[in-house]
Amino acid sequence: MNIYLVSACLLGLKTRYDGMIVPSAVCSKVVEGGICIPVCPEQLGGLSTPRTAADLVGGDGHDVLAGRARVVTRDGEDVTEKFILGARQVLEIAKQQEIAKIFLKARSPSCGLAPMIGVTAALLQEAGFDVVAME
Repeated sequence: MNIYLVSACLLGLKTRYDGMIVPSAVCSKVVEGGICIPVCPEQLGGLSTPRTAADLVGGDGHDVLAGRARVVTRDGEDVTEKFILGARQVLEIAKQQEIAKIFLKARSPSCGLAPMIGVTAALLQEAGFDVVAME
């Protein structure tokens, strides 16, 4: 049986930045029959739900991990360290399992792959995990 690491918000858990519950029917169908481990890097990094939306500033997730870019909320708070902590927590969870694939929330400063790769997605890719962004 396949084990998947999945953004908790895609599974309908109340982890989205705005506190809304918006499960992904497509994601649920893809992981059906497997074991899902839900994760929210932002919560694991110590951020609350709901929380102010954040953006990558000065580069992508790889740049944040290298210290060349930041993650800043739309009201100006620097939450870079919390995003990095959350990404590292997710990586530790992934390393402890035999993960077949990782499904992350698209267009997220943590989990997105495009238009810019998020902090968690970058760290997981750098560690060699198969990461897919989903709506």
